[in-house]
Amino acid sequence: MNRPVALVTGARRGIGKAIALELADAGFDVAVNDVVASEELDDVVASIQERGGRAIATIADLSKIDEHDAWLQSVEKELGPVDCLINNAGVSVLSRGDLLDVTPESFDRCLAINTRGTFFLMQAFAKRAIQRELSGQRQSIITITSSNAIAASPQRSEYCVSKAGLSMATTLFSLRLAEHGVAVYEIQPGLIETEMTAPSKSRYDAQIEQGLTAIKRWGVPKEVATTVRSLATGGLPYSVGQAIRVDGGLLVTKF
Repeated sequence: MNRPVALVTGARRGIGKAIALELADAGFDVAVNDVVASEELDDVVASIQERGGRAIATIADLSKIDEHDAWLQSVEKELGPVDCLINNAGVSVLSRGDLLDVTPESFDRCLAINTRGTFFLMQAFAKRAIQRELSGQRQSIITITSSNAIAASPQRSEYCVSKAGLSMATTLFSLRLAEHGVAVYEIQPGLIETEMTAPSKSRYDAQIEQGLTAIKRWGVPKEVATTVRSLATGGLPYSVGQAIRVDGGLLVTKF
């Protein structure tokens, strides 16, 4: 049987890179994506190949939805039809600050990439997946949202709105595609130690020690990637529509 193919968006570093490598270890060929070419992305490709998988770098801007079909076609031409779509790419706010000072530019940027772009990429993938329903290959969509899909962070309001919308979009696709055997999952990472979260590390270190999370440490990208691997390989075959938290107990109600 041919190796399954995964497309991982935002795979240059951090959580996306960890997911790409974990899926390669699980037997996937992987298309890794970023908005611009870089040595870092090429290094991810090389690491996948060293693990025995085929890999390509795909340069695409998630917000340009009219290019999604060509993007998927280019992956299919190189590796074969995509069986697993990992929606990891996303952006944070242009600057933290008062909710009353949020600019349309920052708001629109978060929505265009995190929500709108990902929604329409899921749509493009879903249409192909339904056409391949009888292929016998497991097909899935796994979307990385955030604890901020639930927990409000007023200094990053536009990011929270974009992730809350993406959470609902994932739920909707999970219902629409269940009858076609396409599994759709959402993962909500909490405080994960990456380059993106580095500016906030000192601020959260003390709060973690004081009980913000039940597990008193930051999470690491590998822990999100391990969860993705479980889902992509069929580890939750009778689950639809709920979010899986990888947050050390951050969102558990405590008193």
